[in-house]
Amino acid sequence: MSALPTIPAASNDVAPPDEDGELPPSPPPTPRPRASAAVVVLATLAVGYTLWAAQELVLPILLAMFFALIGNPIIRGLQRIYVPRFLGALLVLLGGLFAAGALGNQLIEPAGEWIRQVPREMKQVAPKLRDLYKPMLDANKAAQNIARAAGGESTSRPVQVIRTEANEPFKVLTATPRRVASVLAVVLLTFFFMVYGQQLQRNAIALLPTRQQKKLTVDILTSIERAISRYVLTITVINMCVGLALSGALYWLGVPMQEALLWGTMAAILNFAPYVGPLIGIVIMLLMGFVAFDDLWPSLLPAGIYLALHTLEGQIVTPIILGHSMRLSPLVLILALMVFGWLWGIVGLLLAVPLLVCVKLVLARVDGLTGWAKLLE
Repeated sequence: MSALPTIPAASNDVAPPDEDGELPPSPPPTPRPRASAAVVVLATLAVGYTLWAAQELVLPILLAMFFALIGNPIIRGLQRIYVPRFLGALLVLLGGLFAAGALGNQLIEPAGEWIRQVPREMKQVAPKLRDLYKPMLDANKAAQNIARAAGGESTSRPVQVIRTEANEPFKVLTATPRRVASVLAVVLLTFFFMVYGQQLQRNAIALLPTRQQKKLTVDILTSIERAISRYVLTITVINMCVGLALSGALYWLGVPMQEALLWGTMAAILNFAPYVGPLIGIVIMLLMGFVAFDDLWPSLLPAGIYLALHTLEGQIVTPIILGHSMRLSPLVLILALMVFGWLWGIVGLLLAVPLLVCVKLVLARVDGLTGWAKLLE
């Protein structure tokens, strides 16, 4: 009796077991298609243009998230002593607005006085600066004399065209309501992010299909949110300490209290932009020293103190408090500052480092992307 013919298995069925009763290994999964380099470049350019064009919408949201991250650790501390989240968020927001208003009230008078006196003070600074760059001026004059002797002196001068706009006051009047509306939007969004941010996060996680995915996503988002909140709050406190230390040093040198607070606040804000902010602060401290003091060497003291405080904070205090896990590559920092500064101006410089830290924390906690997180270190 002949054997029955075997029926070939369908391509989508499971392969039959072998003689030992074991299933053969399953075929390797089909690799996912990857986008070409041209598509990635075009998508990056499209996202960058969208962020630039929609900055009036994007910046208030990012600033509100930034302030909410600062307030979240304080709100969690208030919740431990049985303060409701709504009331805690209201207390934190009102406390921040009161502190900002009190500080602004102290700074508006010296800031306005400096703005009015800048043209006159710069004339007094010029003789002091001349002593510093006199050798360069002499070398420049010598080079000009050699060029004139070689090619003759040209008597023609380029024509300068001065353009004026008659509608400049109208632009200021139309821009003021926009700025007020942006400030109010940031305040309201900050409050709602602090109160309803966790509920929005839970509702978004509830859309995931499986319980395991929900649990994993909750763990990742909770750890990221707490790490970012702790980082932003810590950096803010460190920068405030730097500003207070600079204000105390300037007051000790004889600068009036309100003016010393002005420069300390400037230093604290500029310290959010590494490398670029302190460099701008040193230049401003040099000009302030030349205006405030008559002699040359005392004029260099404010810039020297600012440089010493920034070096102490950047090389010792911040690495000890935050550790190496939050440190970023200086090259990546400079590139981020250039990109975000070009996109959003001064606000982009202030938000560049927190955004970069957020990206690093997300990459470090997602499987398959840890290598990109190490690239940023």
